[in-house]
Amino acid sequence: MLSSELQHKIDFKTKPLGALGHLEHLARKIGMVQKTTSPQLLNPHMVVFAADHGIATAGVSAYPQEVTYQMVMNFLGGGAAINVFCRQHDITIKIVDAGVNFDFPEGLNLVNKKVRKSSRNILKEPAMTFEEYQLALENGKTVVSEVAKTGCNIIGFGEMGIGNTSASSLMMSKLFDIPVTHCIGRGTGLNDQQLQNKISILREAVEKYPSEMNEDEIARTFGGLEIAQMIGAMEEAFRQNMLIMVDGFIATVAVATVWKKNPEILNNCIFCHVSNENAHPQLLGLMREKAILNLDLRLGEGTGCALAYPIIQSAVNFLNEMSSFEDAHVSNKE
Repeated sequence: MLSSELQHKIDFKTKPLGALGHLEHLARKIGMVQKTTSPQLLNPHMVVFAADHGIATAGVSAYPQEVTYQMVMNFLGGGAAINVFCRQHDITIKIVDAGVNFDFPEGLNLVNKKVRKSSRNILKEPAMTFEEYQLALENGKTVVSEVAKTGCNIIGFGEMGIGNTSASSLMMSKLFDIPVTHCIGRGTGLNDQQLQNKISILREAVEKYPSEMNEDEIARTFGGLEIAQMIGAMEEAFRQNMLIMVDGFIATVAVATVWKKNPEILNNCIFCHVSNENAHPQLLGLMREKAILNLDLRLGEGTGCALAYPIIQSAVNFLNEMSSFEDAHVSNKE
């Protein structure tokens, strides 16, 4: 049985039982996903989905909406944190326009999956129509199926979109039936007055819609185009049996949406960090998941995935390359 074979291989490395801690759980998880005692990480990719949010115009973020397209240009120029970390760890990065409120010039290395320019303002109407939501899911799946053709078996997802912590807070509140006030943080760095404004706006938004909604209705109503495309991308990555690196709060809300429909997706998920957005530790706890890193990050972009990747690689490497007691002629405990 593969599970016991992996555990035996881990336990008989030249170390005390359990001495590599969370790395041992990672190695076992990766082996189980790949159905082998000698797993490999092949052609790692990071996909960053970008989109604008109608609710951003209500003042839920410390930054203006145009920062979304400006940051996409920064990604394409190689100057953002995620570019730095992906270069450092030899991870291929793809930037996807899921719904940025901007006309990008031709000739950029940008994956154009724009459904519309920005989601709608959820204070007035659902973020997406049914057709827009379905197209966003399909676009996310298409992006991953193209990546899969490169032989990639481990993929991370990041996001960029002013207002998307608000969308994620609303989704978390509805998915888990938690008061929205328990799901709200400072996002991009709100001061106390701005935070109170965000809380009142999101309370108003959540009260506008029915209390009973399924997962897809929640994502369509409160989410963003980048979140919807990430949901579709995660579903396809699971279908392709890829390892799925999960970044911070927003990416975890996307996974939670899929998990509510298909709990088995967690078998393939590696939660890379717990963010400084105060609802994220709570959300991980609700899913009974533990993250690799806790660096007080709250940037998004997939940065936590890129930073955790070498640790994930270390889990594979110790499983494949570390000597067993027998190989090294080292005495095991009695």
